[in-house]
Amino acid sequence: MKDNRLIKLFMDDGPRPFAEFAPPVKFVLDTTKIPDGKHQLKIVARSSSGVEGVKKIAFEVRNGPEISVLGLKENEVVDAQIPITINAYGSETKDEFVIRGSETPKAIPAWIWALVISFVGFALFYFIMYWGPELYKSSF
Repeated sequence: MKDNRLIKLFMDDGPRPFAEFAPPVKFVLDTTKIPDGKHQLKIVARSSSGVEGVKKIAFEVRNGPEISVLGLKENEVVDAQIPITINAYGSETKDEFVIRGSETPKAIPAWIWALVISFVGFALFYFIMYWGPELYKSSF
């Protein structure tokens, strides 16, 4: 009996498969040849009896630098002038680490400011309530 099992791989609903294999198969998907963005890998497998099964796997390719935007969010309603910070960083250089631009600067969160103000307030309260020479009398 002839083994007519076959696996076909399609990218983004393409009409022709970019690869055909006999199962089982291991292969390396080179994402450097795929443009950045959302894609779909469609796997069509045919059994030895000729019945086909289909599996679709959605994935996103991001070979380019990571882009971070502060000051403007998706679908945000804005007016007047808006300060925007844009940073792009990636792993183009494998042999060295570039410190400048590796992190996106962000504001200090409000809860940290509240914690600092509470601590300073308690320190001032303690200093005012318990600062006086009558509280520190020596027993000598």
